[in-house]
Amino acid sequence: MLTDELRATREKIVLDHFRDEVAQRWDDVLSTFPHPRYELVPSGVIHDGDAEVRQYYRDTRAAFPDQRHEMIALRHSDDAVICEFYLLGTHEGPFGAIPPTGNPFKVRMTAFFIFDGATLTCERIYFDTLTFLRQLVGGLDFKKPASYLLLLKALWGMRNRNGSKREVGESCAGGN
Repeated sequence: MLTDELRATREKIVLDHFRDEVAQRWDDVLSTFPHPRYELVPSGVIHDGDAEVRQYYRDTRAAFPDQRHEMIALRHSDDAVICEFYLLGTHEGPFGAIPPTGNPFKVRMTAFFIFDGATLTCERIYFDTLTFLRQLVGGLDFKKPASYLLLLKALWGMRNRNGSKREVGESCAGGN
C-alpha cells in the first residue's frame, strides 16, 4: 500500500536523482539504485548496471555538457513516480553519428521511476525521437546532398545507440 511516508521517500529519491544528474555527481545518482538501470523506450536501448549507466552518462554529457531538466509535473502510482519534464541542453559534442551542431534543444519527456517498495529499480524514459533530432540537426541546408547524408546518419545512429538491446521492462521490478 502506498502510504504518505512511502510517497515522500520515493519523491525525495527522484528529486535527488534529478538534482545530482544536473550537477553530474554520478556516484550520488547511482546510489539511488541498488542496481542502476535506464530504459530508453524510443530506441529500445537499455543501460543495465553501473558500467553501462556510467558510460551513458559520459556519452550524453560529452554531447550535451549543459544538460538539465525543467520539471513539469510529478505524479505517484502504486509502483512508480512519474515525471513529466523538459530536457534541455546544447549539442556541443558528438552524439552517436551526429557531429556537434551547437544547437540548443528542449524536448518534453516522461520518466517512470519504477520502485519496489522504497527501492528504485529502474528509470524508464519516453520521448519523441524526431522532435529531438529535428532540434539537433535543425538548420541543415537540404539543398546540399551532405545534409541528407547527415540526417540518415543521425537516424541510423539513434537506432543503434550504445547499450543492450533487451526487451524494455524485461527485468525491471514493478509495472511489468
